[in-house]
Amino acid sequence: MDLQRTLLIGAFALLSFMLLTEWVTFKEARTTASQPTATRLLNGAEAPGNSLPELPSVEEPAVASTNEDLPRAPQSADDAQPASVETTATAEQRIVFVRTDVVQMAIDLAGGDIIELALPEHLEDIDKPNQPFVLLEQNERRTYVAQSGLIGPDGIDSQERAQFTAAARNYELAPGQDTLVIDLLWEGQGAVSISKRFTLRRGDYLLDVSYIVDNQSSERWQGNLFGQIKRDNSKDPTADTSGMGLKPFLGAAITQPDERFTKFSFKDMREEPFREQLPGGWIAMIQHYFLSAWIPNPDQSHNYSTRVTPGGFNIAGFTSPPLTLDPGQQGSVGAQFYAGPKDQYRLEEISPFLELSVDYGWLWWIAQPLFWLLTRIHDLLGNWGLSIIALTVLIKAAFFKLSATSYRSMANMRRVAPKMQDIREQHADDKTKQSQAMMELYRKEKINPMGGCLPVLVQMPVFIALYWVLMESVELRHAPFFLWIDDLSVMDPYFVLPLLMGASMWFMQKLNPPPPDPMQAKIMQWLPVIFTFFFLWFPAGLVLYWVVNNLLSMAQQYVITRQIENSAAKAKA
Repeated sequence: MDLQRTLLIGAFALLSFMLLTEWVTFKEARTTASQPTATRLLNGAEAPGNSLPELPSVEEPAVASTNEDLPRAPQSADDAQPASVETTATAEQRIVFVRTDVVQMAIDLAGGDIIELALPEHLEDIDKPNQPFVLLEQNERRTYVAQSGLIGPDGIDSQERAQFTAAARNYELAPGQDTLVIDLLWEGQGAVSISKRFTLRRGDYLLDVSYIVDNQSSERWQGNLFGQIKRDNSKDPTADTSGMGLKPFLGAAITQPDERFTKFSFKDMREEPFREQLPGGWIAMIQHYFLSAWIPNPDQSHNYSTRVTPGGFNIAGFTSPPLTLDPGQQGSVGAQFYAGPKDQYRLEEISPFLELSVDYGWLWWIAQPLFWLLTRIHDLLGNWGLSIIALTVLIKAAFFKLSATSYRSMANMRRVAPKMQDIREQHADDKTKQSQAMMELYRKEKINPMGGCLPVLVQMPVFIALYWVLMESVELRHAPFFLWIDDLSVMDPYFVLPLLMGASMWFMQKLNPPPPDPMQAKIMQWLPVIFTFFFLWFPAGLVLYWVVNNLLSMAQQYVITRQIENSAAKAKA
């Protein structure tokens, strides 16, 4: 009978595993099929050569027919200059391609906006090594672009987007070259010429966007720089789609003098648009692992705003003070733009508090030191999986005495469990006498029934902070461990780590005294199964941490329990 039951349980477990695997495969295939195919302007496999690449047709941007995207200058004038005359260039001829070692960009000559930006150092899919992750794009799947221009009395973008020309269609950072400069030229009907300059550097996701204005007219020229990020409501492409994991923040963020980091969800932007004049600062669009941000001149105050256009686009941006040039004068105005991974140490160098876009929640003051320690360990070991294991060991060592106190209390409770059962049976009908007898037993045996809880509560903030570190660190995205685990940021494809985690929880329960309440005891028995189910979809890096932590806890608890039981046996002898 026992053999038959064991075989049935084994067959049921195997069948459940096979059904779960098939369900995950089906769900991933369905999710992929439900996403529209994106038309890419950039070719991730080959660098553009001297000949023009074959381009797909590009839809005319919405800004060509409507001005809903454009902000208003802080001060308007009645004598605004007319917009520049449109060229006859087709949409296909308007794209300029830029490539460095870490950035691939497509710039639209209508406005000089960045309408596509890919990151060759970060893949979109780990199984497609020639397909870089696309952060900015404007196609059937998503609208997420970086816009900038000049508005105000004489701004060339005041009424419709300026039309630029470029000396070449393709720009590439050559070997041995550290800086790449792209100049887009605007020439109106008057005597004012304007160049929009993009400056990119080797190994850097931060670029400079500046306007160089030459006023050879007979009148004063005045315009305001604006920069903004435009995004639709499409989901975060790097977020967990299983429905069981963490849902990272998607929306805008800004820094203020009295609040270092303020977030705005798309709902917040629609219901309560933000508008404030702030010194220096930055404004960003944030998603899991990556962000884009405008960083204007830190020595000036700028008008920052968030809003939702009538067409449903979410816009976060700034407008700078006016640039004023007398006849015959030249001048420039510009800002920096970052589009890349949430590397908190690089972001900290760019602008104050931009590193807080790596959102560790309210326990950031614990999470940041943990991340620093994790990166230092990785510098030594060179493997993020091994670094997680080493960090778990160090954390366990730091709380060794607290854990020992907790396990010693539980071991003592386990030792006197037979006496506690006798008391419950003896005073089954009188709960008051039962409680009094229990307290007397605790005093006699020098046991603190709460001794096992307090040390665990003290450690919980550290465990939660480490959870956020492992979830938010872009360094773990597509980071391999060993064997079948080639990406620590996604679920274990064969569920080995979650099953090990559940098994370790079950063995740890066997080392603890059973709860006195039968119903509570049954619930505790089901906890390993419940946790295993939830951890099936958790990132492998996080599950690896829990497995190692459980194994270390189990070993420590086993040693302490054996020591106390042996001491009790010797005392009786």
